[in-house]
Amino acid sequence: MVFKHPTAIVESEEIGEGTKIWHFVHVREKAKIGKNCTIGKGVYIDLEVEIGDNVKIENFVSVYKGVKIEDDVFIGPAVTFTNDLYPRAFIWDEDRMGYTVVRRGASIGANAAIICGVTIGEYAMIGAGSVVTKDVPPFGLVYGNPARLEGFVCSCGRKLSRIIREDDEKLVYACECGKEVEIKNHEIPQD
Repeated sequence: MVFKHPTAIVESEEIGEGTKIWHFVHVREKAKIGKNCTIGKGVYIDLEVEIGDNVKIENFVSVYKGVKIEDDVFIGPAVTFTNDLYPRAFIWDEDRMGYTVVRRGASIGANAAIICGVTIGEYAMIGAGSVVTKDVPPFGLVYGNPARLEGFVCSCGRKLSRIIREDDEKLVYACECGKEVEIKNHEIPQD
């Protein structure tokens, strides 16, 4: 069963079982929302947006056309995704649209702005208020304006600080939770 609050406007038929859509949400036609998602108050989900399973989108988030969000993603309050690098009120066509992907398990903090055309890697963490202008590697921790890589996090969310093995291809960190996390050297941005 899908829960749709009476004030929500849901124009899409592709909503997964167990999803909850709360007050004043607007879901446009052809948007796809997976199973067991929570869509908070005042969220806008544009045409053809794709959202995976078990995604939590907090209040007042804007998700515009061209965004794909994979499973198990957390999006904090008032996050905004853009879809045009050169916005003008008097010009719009599909050729101007930038595409953004948020990979499985990533978390985006409150009030972050995600500039179109980036990929946020698996289990990456974006700090609150950040402006993301470049790709974020898997497990990457970024924050600031513009957001910069400040380290790596475990899938549990804790910052990784103890390297237990390294070679030319990867670093292996140990997390307090007991997991080991491999960071491939080719996925670390070279600024």
